[in-house]
Amino acid sequence: MREALRGGQRVDPDDLITRLDAVRRFLTAVDGHLPDERLVPAHTLVERAGTRLALSRDHTVVALAGATGSGKSSLFNALARLDLSPVGVRRPTTGVAHACVWGPLDGANRLLDWIGVLPRHRFIRESALDGDDESALHGLVLLDLPDFDSVQHAHRLEVDRLLGLVDLVIWVVDPQKYADRLVHTGYLREFHRHRDVTLVVLNQADRLPPAELPRVLDDLRRLLDADGLPGVPLLATTAVDRSGTTELRAALEETVAERQASLRRLAGDIDTVVERLADLVEPEPAGTGPDAAGTRALTGALAAAAGVPAVTTAVEAAYRHRAAGATGWPVVRGWRRLRPDPLRRLHLPGGGEQTDGAVEKPLAATSVPDPTAAQRSALGLAVRTVADRAGGDLPAPWPAAVTGAARSRLGDVPDALDRAVAGTDLGVPERPVWWRLVGAVQWLVTLTALAGLAWLVLGYALRALGLPDPDEPMVGAVPLPTLLLLGGLLAGLLVAAVTRPVVRWAARRARLRAERRLAAAVAAVGEEHVLTPVRAVLTSYAEARDALRVAAGKK
Repeated sequence: MREALRGGQRVDPDDLITRLDAVRRFLTAVDGHLPDERLVPAHTLVERAGTRLALSRDHTVVALAGATGSGKSSLFNALARLDLSPVGVRRPTTGVAHACVWGPLDGANRLLDWIGVLPRHRFIRESALDGDDESALHGLVLLDLPDFDSVQHAHRLEVDRLLGLVDLVIWVVDPQKYADRLVHTGYLREFHRHRDVTLVVLNQADRLPPAELPRVLDDLRRLLDADGLPGVPLLATTAVDRSGTTELRAALEETVAERQASLRRLAGDIDTVVERLADLVEPEPAGTGPDAAGTRALTGALAAAAGVPAVTTAVEAAYRHRAAGATGWPVVRGWRRLRPDPLRRLHLPGGGEQTDGAVEKPLAATSVPDPTAAQRSALGLAVRTVADRAGGDLPAPWPAAVTGAARSRLGDVPDALDRAVAGTDLGVPERPVWWRLVGAVQWLVTLTALAGLAWLVLGYALRALGLPDPDEPMVGAVPLPTLLLLGGLLAGLLVAAVTRPVVRWAARRARLRAERRLAAAVAAVGEEHVLTPVRAVLTSYAEARDALRVAAGKK
């Protein structure tokens, strides 16, 4: 039986701390992404394990757990060789935990304070009469727990609490109730990850005929195997004489000497928590982020919701409007200026340039039309598509976390889009150089036509007044004033006809340039408000996956 206790591998404290830190990293990574109820065991483990490691490493806390009438209190007294825990026929007998400490009590007090054993229920197993008889158990803290099948519900709650804190559990069963369903389904099966810190004793073995004891032990072993506890030490004990606890005492001496029970218990706790969390991550890493197709669809939906088509149309119209005002026939320019500028009508900047060199400041709000219901629906669908493609292959509940992250800042998107459009340099110049050159030519031919007209009017006036008509220079068969008038008018029309297709071409280029800049601006909004939160969840998933892998003891 002593060889069976050596079956568990030694636990390296440094490796255990590394695994525990990995659980902490897992909790940090998933904070805010996963339901809190799934993380309660992990949080409890981190808190309890950290406290246990900070307390005495020289003490081993062993609990005697059993049902009513199993004789665990008698066994507790037999191991202590003192009457410390109350024994009687009234059930339940043990209502609170009692502790017996081998060695100085001072070293175990902090540990017992944490466990919650009241000072009046703590006993020290030291006597000058013992000599060195008890020295092999120095460092043992033996607990007698309340009955886990007590009719008082508070007793069972106390047992459940203490079982989560002790280093090693000795399950005490008796020949009458060793197959009780409660002890097997409610407790022993839950300890399959703690085989190295579990020991089962068939107490009151003296009540069985010698021929029946092996059969009962074999049947109990079969039940333990079914509980997932193969190889767990199984002993027969009796508290009526000292020899009935010899094997159990030897097992405790070995456990105390190894100083491994607390480490093995914590390692088993980590294994249990990792097993419960394993379905939250996949063995393979997740994608790096939203795919290109989903991102393009999102940008398109954002552009539509931001009114980018209306803005780019206004950019093209504004270019043509301003170009006509700068290069058109001076006589009708004033009439054109009476028409509103399309960009100014939308309260949009004119491209960041002014004639005096000043830079326009982005406006607080624009007059771009609000998105329609169809555009809002398309945006919501694009966001959902991004989330589904980015997190659809993740295990539950991560897809919901990705979707929640993608939608978490949608309420800020309309204002962000408006600011992005208002703050984008649309690249519409006020007066390019070539506009000024064409405008100068138009003024020149217009002045030429006006000079010819003035000359003709002057000649007509002189004739009307009977004054001598000055000789008009001739160009061929056409008088020079007439040539100036008609030539100026025709030249103005010709310049306008030549300029008009150039303006249309340049206006289309201005529109395309504005589309690119606005697309970049709305893409930045999508990156900040949708894609970045999604990537943050995926990064958290990858960190949680790696941390859980380390917590499981994998490289």
